[in-house]
Amino acid sequence: MTFLYPTPSPLSPILLSSDGEVLTNLHFIHSSEAALVENGGTLPIFKDVTKWLDDYFSGKVPHYTPEYQINNATPFRREVLEILKKIPYGETITYGEIANKIAKNHNINKMSAQAVGGAVGWNPIGIIIPCHRVLGVGKKITGYSGGIHNKIGLLNIEGIEFAN
Repeated sequence: MTFLYPTPSPLSPILLSSDGEVLTNLHFIHSSEAALVENGGTLPIFKDVTKWLDDYFSGKVPHYTPEYQINNATPFRREVLEILKKIPYGETITYGEIANKIAKNHNINKMSAQAVGGAVGWNPIGIIIPCHRVLGVGKKITGYSGGIHNKIGLLNIEGIEFAN
């Protein structure tokens, strides 16, 4: 089942997916794709996620996490997602800092920041698992699978300063 969440302008719409019980995907889509979505908005999980997103987009810090399930994640991706979940609202981390944490956890000298970037970009539960809070060196905006303009919009909502 899917549900289209209408975001505040100028952000792109968000597509939510569920297995009928929990959230399985949350990502920005192009406006042209929105007409193709069959809304199953009556699911309790969609109502819960909508409340979370309404709070978030109104500038409130949601103090709960809707139920979600992540399928097909490698152990490396799961490790990266666990680090992402710990980034507080209004704060950021760099890809290199995540790589350093993983290297330290595994008692190795170095981990690839590019590999981390791939795992961050794979995140199937955007915003709730805050991949938008990951920046490049010097707080520089780098890629974002949901579109750079959406990443900038999310950072602005949280009052996060960044470099272009």
